[in-house]
Amino acid sequence: MTLKGVSMSRITRRDVIAGLCATVLLPDLAIAQSKPNPRRIDVHHHTVPPFLLERTRAALLASSPYANDVIAWTPEASIAQMDRWGIATAILSNPTQWSSFKDEAAGLCRRTNEYSAQLRDAHKGRFGFFGAVPLPDTDAALEEAAYALDTLKADGIGLITSYGDKYPSDPQFDPLFAELNRRKTVVFIHPTAPGCCTHVVPGVPVPTVEFMFDVTRCITAMLFHGVFTRYPDIRFIFTHDGAALPMLADRITRNATVVKGAGFASQAEAMAVLKRLHYDITTSTSPPALTALKAFLPVSQMLFGTDFPFLKPGDTVPGFARFPLSAAERRAVDRGNAEKLFPRLRA
Repeated sequence: MTLKGVSMSRITRRDVIAGLCATVLLPDLAIAQSKPNPRRIDVHHHTVPPFLLERTRAALLASSPYANDVIAWTPEASIAQMDRWGIATAILSNPTQWSSFKDEAAGLCRRTNEYSAQLRDAHKGRFGFFGAVPLPDTDAALEEAAYALDTLKADGIGLITSYGDKYPSDPQFDPLFAELNRRKTVVFIHPTAPGCCTHVVPGVPVPTVEFMFDVTRCITAMLFHGVFTRYPDIRFIFTHDGAALPMLADRITRNATVVKGAGFASQAEAMAVLKRLHYDITTSTSPPALTALKAFLPVSQMLFGTDFPFLKPGDTVPGFARFPLSAAERRAVDRGNAEKLFPRLRA
């Protein structure tokens, strides 16, 4: 019997121990495993504009377990992590609850988009960005989307999973989705905690579970209210493997057929809608998470992401490197699938 061309009779106890030590003790093994494709496109990568940080520092320190890493962010820190982990380009986003700034929301959103465009232009090929829009003010969001896409040449539009007590499925937001559908826009939707659930379990940071369940609620709400079917030309990206969606998709789509407003004649029809969405694998690359995602949808809908600076590429890459995929599938997740969404990045 042989193992990769080596006779099993020649493998000693020392060889086995050495192999185990290399696996356990060398954290940079994942870097070596990533070398075959050092051209990743990271669709989940954040900016921390200094003028916004000044306004949000206290709230960030009070609410986020990753606050110190976020406060220390610079464009150079992003590029250093990108270079280390084989990321050619990061698509920047800023998932701020703009409504918390009230009358200043539209102006701060504009400054944030211009800041991202300046980073893209100053570091050729390294950055793109999703334009932020000041929802829940739909009129202001329409104006900012046009400016971000037409003047700043954003790669798409960034939204969050809920706005206070409203989800993107709310009819109030239909004019924005109609316009983004007309433009065939890529829309990246980042998690937040809904107004109801920021302090459900004392002592548990909100991002731990509430962000993940809000991703699932958002997708479910948009499915049941027909957003995906009424606006089929929008290319949606959801985060973190779709959170709980792969495990709940059967239950969700079954119930979608019995709700009159959902408009699905069969469970298969509703499931097909969910499977045409895109999902990044950001920090959700444990064997159970990736196994569930891959069982749920084709690899063509999976995208690479990191959530930097809230989390590090090292929280995503090692698990992805170990997960059993073909070379072609790995290239698709690393870069190929994103190139289809962002043709300007085609090499």
